[in-house]
Parts: sequence; structure tokens; C-alpha cells
Amino acid sequence: MTSRYRSSEGINSLSPRRRTVVKAAAATAVLAGPLAAALPARAAGEAPAFLHGVASGDPLPDGILLWTRVTPTAEAIPGSGLGPDTEVSWIVAKDKALTNIVAKGSLTATAASDHTVKADIRGLEPATDYWFRFSAGGADSSVARTRTTPATDAAVSGLRFGVVSCANWEAGYFSAYRHLAARNDLDAWLHLGDYIYEYKSGEYAARDTVVRPHAPANEILTLADYRIRHGKYKTDPDLQTLHHKAPVIAIWDDHEFADNAWSGGAVNHTEGAEGTWTARQAAAKQAYFEWMPVRPAIAGTTYRRLRFGKLADLSLLDLRSFRSQQASTASGSVDDPDRTLTGRAQLDWLKAGLKASDTTWRLVGNSVMISPFAVGSLSADLLKPLAKLLGLPQEGLALNTDQWDGYTDDRRELLAHLRSNAIGNTVFLTGDIHMAWANDVPVDAGTYPLSASAAAEFVVTSVTSDNLDDIVKVPEGTVSTIASPIIRAANRHVHWVDTDRHGYGVLDITAERAQMDYYVLSDRTDANATSSWTRSYRTRTGTQKVERTYDPV
Repeated sequence: MTSRYRSSEGINSLSPRRRTVVKAAAATAVLAGPLAAALPARAAGEAPAFLHGVASGDPLPDGILLWTRVTPTAEAIPGSGLGPDTEVSWIVAKDKALTNIVAKGSLTATAASDHTVKADIRGLEPATDYWFRFSAGGADSSVARTRTTPATDAAVSGLRFGVVSCANWEAGYFSAYRHLAARNDLDAWLHLGDYIYEYKSGEYAARDTVVRPHAPANEILTLADYRIRHGKYKTDPDLQTLHHKAPVIAIWDDHEFADNAWSGGAVNHTEGAEGTWTARQAAAKQAYFEWMPVRPAIAGTTYRRLRFGKLADLSLLDLRSFRSQQASTASGSVDDPDRTLTGRAQLDWLKAGLKASDTTWRLVGNSVMISPFAVGSLSADLLKPLAKLLGLPQEGLALNTDQWDGYTDDRRELLAHLRSNAIGNTVFLTGDIHMAWANDVPVDAGTYPLSASAAAEFVVTSVTSDNLDDIVKVPEGTVSTIASPIIRAANRHVHWVDTDRHGYGVLDITAERAQMDYYVLSDRTDANATSSWTRSYRTRTGTQKVERTYDPV
């Protein structure tokens, strides 16, 4: 295993309807069979099995969170509520053969937690590779690798993270995960939201075509539904492979709940007909924390902070639990200071953490784009699909009200805080909009570049979810060739945008620069899709600006 950091604790555990992104209902709905049909057949009385792989997450200098789900009996499928209590043991070792064991223990998997278990290990060494395995009833899981973070005060020469978002099962295969796993050089990987999607089968696929049906076939509403959907995703071999190779650091966005979710509801939720939003949100959160190797932070949310020695800290945001409803004629102006994206407590926590940070880089895991966006002079045939993709009012208002553009008072306060306190080297890492971007984050977009840039932003495209060429249904690259120059002309802080391709990013950090390498997939509908590097952008220390570089790390 190639290590990207040499050494150097710290977690601050504070740490009318439907349509986001792309919302064309599929012309033909392909309904999934029961989840049981998607899992390997198991005979009655057969030993327990680890059908959903194993995973690790939220690394610390002295610890790691380990996860698995055991299927104790054939009928104990996700969401069933069936199956006996089952003892699950775990071991952690310094070698893949598991001979140099450094920690071990056991947990009880029950139907109350959908037979998922988490072991929050402590007492490990910083900046160290470990291997782990779960066992139950004579059956062993696969052996997986994980890694701790550097000591709080360690000098760290480099860090390397995979960066992904928006993985829609029905729209294709998760080849991006396979290619990231094959690198063997990641300290961790960041999932910036939309790890799962909530839609019914066929409602949101690949250019209206279901590549592979998910389960359950219905839109997920109940705790059982969310558990089944998470379980289906965890059967993907490429996702399992990546979880077996490096720890994940994840936040949620809207589709872990429902499209364009906010604190009191969602575009993709009909109060009454689909139960209460309170119950649905609680079910989604419970299933998420059962099925993901993520430590719940304040008030059961995903905002928290991790540290990687003296080189970087990473503030992870929850931009769904506390936000006001997206702006509209009924719900208020985007500039209304009483409306919030982050919530008061989270914004204060973020500001305080950025100001107190003593690391070289301040990374922010950010589920929706913070850079402002104006549509520009796109032709009508491209403006409407772009508006649909971004969640813009399709009457032409140049604003994405689901993102920071819809909550300008929060953004103004945060960027003013960065400037007034001379907080440099801040990098927002963003997903959500199924396009790749490299942006300066201007204090005042209207006067940029005369006004200052407060930070840099790297936005990664979707793993599989439809992007602009998919909506227009033209060959890949066709739309981006036309739209990218127009978008950049109207948004001088945007250095690059690719509206058309699927893929992932690799973020490499040294004391001198933070660089994002953008990779694209040959065909999301091909389980054996290849991957190729397409562009790289970096921000050099002290600049708060993005520049192109012509080689990947």
C-alpha cells in the first residue's frame, strides 16, 4: 500500500411536485423484484453470511469506525424485521493475513438495527494501515483495509482522497468506485451526498432507460423501504470493493431523504398521502446511520470535523436538516436574512472552526455548490434543460435556489468571515449538480474579478446520474462544447465546467497546493467502463484562486 502521508488527533465530534437535478419520469417503468431475488440464494439453516460487505469510516489518529451487516438466516433480508440476535466478532490487525492482531471484540446484531453493527475502535496508532474482518456463526467476512489519520501535531507531506457524489443505481454501474479502489493510494474517500436515491423504479433512470432495477420498486417512504434500498446499494460489487480498500468520509444530501429536502419537507414528498415528513425524515436518518460507517454528530446530523495532522482539517456539512424551504413566491426571497441553509448553530460552528484552524488547508465537505451561478445567454433549447438540471426556475431566473445561491445571507456572512479574519487556503469540495466545475468563490460575483476571491471550489460530477447531455439526449460532449464557454462568459469566477460527463475526482494536497484531478468514465451503462483523466485544477497556497495544471498527480 502506497502511503500518502508519513505521520503527524483529532476529531471535533461537534461536530406542482417531484424533480431535482433531472426529473423526467422514465417512458417505460421497469419494476424491481423483491430484494431477496437480488441476493445470493441461501438455504434454510445455512450459516450466517456477510452479503453486504464490510466498510470503515470517520478515521481518527487513534481509531476507526468499522461496519458490516450480517444476514443470520435466509429470511432476515434488509427491512424484514426478521432474524435472531446474532453475535458478530471483529478483529483488527496490522497485516492482511490477520496474524498481528491489535484489537478484537464482539457485538450483537439484532433486527432492531436491521442486523447492522458498528465497532468504534480506539487505541490504534496514527497514520497506519490496518486490516479487519467480521465473523459470525463460523462464517467470515472479507478482509478489508483501512487507515488512521495522522497525529494532530504531525507534519504531513501529502494527502490523497477520492471524491464522488450522485450514484444512481438505475442509471448505470458504479465503475467510478472500482477505478478509485484500483489506485491503491487513497488515504480515504469522500462521498459528498446522494449515496442512494429515493425514487420509484423507472422514475429517474439513464435517459429514461433503467439500466438495472433497484429495490424496492416503490418510492421509499418507510424505515423498511430505506433499509431495503441501502441494502440493495451495498450489494454492488464495485461499491463493496472501494469500501474494502479505504475508509469513507460521507455526508448526506437530499436523495438520502427525498428530492430537494429541507427541514420541513421536500419537493418529492406529499404530506398526508405519503405520511408525515417528520416520520419519513426520521426513518431516512435511522437507516442511514444503520447502514453507513458514519458517526452521528450534533443532533443526529452529519456535520462534524476531522483533522489530518498539520496539513488539513475537513469540516463536513449537513445542508438538509436545518435549511429553510427553497425560495419561491410563497416562501420568501433568496436574500431574506431570516432564511438559512446551514442553521444558526452550524454556521457558527463552521465559522469558529475555520477561524481557529491552525492547519495549512481548510477543506469543507459541501453538498451543494457555493459559487454563484448566472445562466448567461444560452439558447432556449439549452436553457430549459440546464434549468431543470440545476433546479432553476425554468422561467429564466439565473439562480439555483436549492444551493447557496438560494440562501445569500448565509453565504455573505461566511465569505465575509473568511475575508475579515484573513482565513486563507479554504477549499470547498462539492457534489450534487452532475457537472464538474473549478471555481473561485468571489466575495462579490457582480464585480469579480475586481473583487476578491475568498476561497476555491472543486465540484465533482455524478457517478451515474443524468447530466446535461443526457437530458437533451445528444452525444456526450455536444452540449458542453456549446454551454461551457457561455457559462464561463457569464461567470468570470468559473475556470472550467463540463456539463456532460460522469466520473469522479482525486484530490491531492501538499503544503504548496491542493489539486483536483477530474476523471471520466467511458460509458456509465457498461459494467466494465474504462476511466480516463480529463482535466486538473489546483489552488496554490495563499492565493484563494484556481488555476489549470496540465498533469494529474
